Amino acid sequence: MAPESFQIIPLVYLHVRTHSFTCIGVFRKTSDLIPLCHPIPLDQVQVDIQMTSNREILIDCTCHATHKTGVEMEAMTGASVAALTIYDMVKAVSHHVEITATKLISKTGGKRTIGLEGEQVQ
Repeated sequence: MAPESFQIIPLVYLHVRTHSFTCIGVFRKTSDLIPLCHPIPLDQVQVDIQMTSNREILIDCTCHATHKTGVEMEAMTGASVAALTIYDMVKAVSHHVEITATKLISKTGGKRTIGLEGEQVQ
């Protein structure tokens, strides 16, 4: 991210945290956005945004549901939309913003449990 973009991130962070209720709506719309995803009632969602010293922003989305399937698609959709929201907010300053990886860190429930680096846990 360009230095001028990174300088306005604290304002973006405050805005995203202040309007975090809109992020909840994104989690609930996953089945509308992703083909073959079905709507899942979510018990809890959380979005954490951290700024690193390397001019990076880490977005961590967590979803919880009492259901027979996992909610990793909801969490990854939430993280992706949060990243796009940040891009939308800083593009007036600079378009030199790169959204890199969206990845599953861990998952419990559903058919499989996945550990911290994506390995299957027995």
